[in-house]
Amino acid sequence: MNILFLCTANVQRSKTAEELFLAIDKSNNYKSAGLSEKYVSKAGTTLCTEDMLDWADKIYVFEKKHIDRIRQYTGEKHLHEIYNLNIEDKYQYFQRELVLLLLEKFLKNS
Repeated sequence: MNILFLCTANVQRSKTAEELFLAIDKSNNYKSAGLSEKYVSKAGTTLCTEDMLDWADKIYVFEKKHIDRIRQYTGEKHLHEIYNLNIEDKYQYFQRELVLLLLEKFLKNS
């Protein structure tokens, strides 16, 4: 299964999720990206493309605004593949609390 994690800048949450699950679960393919061209450009990270959305069997976002952003650009096309993890943008890369939340919420929704 192809799984895509999307947050705003692809620095903290989605990058942590991608690397965490790449390390612990070899049965799926994982990628991550950011949805804000401004913040992705500033951070030098990966910007989400429609090709990435098409690649994904499941898309995990971290806030409702991420779903709204996807809908703005692609309409209803990918909404059935999206799961909102509801994890605030207050954690650092690989912060223990973020890892624990990811494990709990991802495993519950996978």
